[in-house]
Amino acid sequence: MNPRTRGDLAWLRGAGPEAGPAAPAGDRKKAEASDDDAMLLDAYSRAVTSVVEAVGPAIVSVSTGRPTGDGEFEPVGAGSGFVITPDGYIVTNSHVVVQAGGIQAGFVDGRRLDALVIGSDPSTDLAVIRVSGSGFPYAELGDSSALRVGQLVIAVGNPFGFQSTVSTGVVSALGRALRSQDGRLIENIIQHTAPLNPGNSGGPLVDSRGRVIGINTAIIALAQGIGFAIPSATARTVIPQLLAKGRVERSYLGVVGLRRTLDRRLVRFHKLTKNFGVEVVSLDAGGPSRRAGILPGDILVAVNEVEVTSPDDLFRFLAAWPVGRPLRLTVLRRTDKLEFEVVPGDAPERG
Repeated sequence: MNPRTRGDLAWLRGAGPEAGPAAPAGDRKKAEASDDDAMLLDAYSRAVTSVVEAVGPAIVSVSTGRPTGDGEFEPVGAGSGFVITPDGYIVTNSHVVVQAGGIQAGFVDGRRLDALVIGSDPSTDLAVIRVSGSGFPYAELGDSSALRVGQLVIAVGNPFGFQSTVSTGVVSALGRALRSQDGRLIENIIQHTAPLNPGNSGGPLVDSRGRVIGINTAIIALAQGIGFAIPSATARTVIPQLLAKGRVERSYLGVVGLRRTLDRRLVRFHKLTKNFGVEVVSLDAGGPSRRAGILPGDILVAVNEVEVTSPDDLFRFLAAWPVGRPLRLTVLRRTDKLEFEVVPGDAPERG
C-alpha cells in the first residue's frame, strides 16, 4: 500500500488533520451549500409557521345547510372564511353562501356558531356573514397592489372543519380576469400555485407577514392546481358597501348586448378607430336606455366619447360611474351615428 493510500484511510477513519490530507475543496463547498440550503429551509419553515400561528385562529369553516327538526344542523355545502373584526364579521365567497337555508361558522377552538348573511356581491364573488359574540381573533387586509410575480403566498383554509389547512406557493401571474356568476368580469385576479382543496373557497391568501392579500375563489381542476384569488384591493372597496347596504351599488344601462363587427365603410365614414361595437340585443322594460330612446339593433360605439368594443368595456366604464349621473351614448342606427343622454340607474339584483 502506498503512503497516499494509507493517509486516505487514516483520514476516513477519523484521525486528526495531521493523519491525512484535508477534505477536497469541492466536498467542502458541497457541505457549505448543504448548510445554506438547510438554513433557507429553516427560515422558510419559520415564516410559514409564524403566519399560520398568527392567522390560523381567524380562519373558519363555513357550512351551509338546513336545521333539522331535532335542533341539529344538516350541512349540504362547505367553504372557508376569515374573521375581519373582533365582533364577528367574516369574509367568504358569495357562491359559498348564496341561497343558503342556514349557515354555521366553525372555529379552530371547536366552536360552531350560527351565522347570518350581511351582504353578498356575486359580481366579485365576495360576501360578508356574521356570528354573534365579541373578542374574536381577526385577520388584517394587506395591500395586493404591491404583489410581485414570484412572491411567496400561503393559502389557509378550514375545509370541512379540518383546522387550518395550509398550502404554499408563489404568485404566478397578476391581472388575470375570471367571469363571475352574473356574467361580469372579475379583473385583476391573482393567479397562484398554492394547492387548494375543495372547501377552501373563501379562505385567505396571505403574504409572508400574515396579511391577507387575496380571497381564494376558484381552482381549475384540470390545470395542475392553478388557484385564483380576489385581490384585497377589490375587497377593500366591496366590503364597506356590503356592511353598509348589504350589496354593491353599480350603475346600469338596462341593455343586453353582444360584440359586433362593424362594416368597414361605416368605420371609415364615421371616423371610428375601432372595428367593433356592442349590438343591443334587448332592453329592460322601463330601463334607462329604453327611456332614452335606444332601440334593439342599435350598435353602441362610445360612452362619453370613449369607444367601446365589448360588453366588458361597458361594465368597466359603469363600475366607476356614479348612479344617477347622466352620460352620453353614441350609437350606430343603420348608417346614422346618433347620440343619446342616458341617466344610469342602480343595477337590480339578479336572482
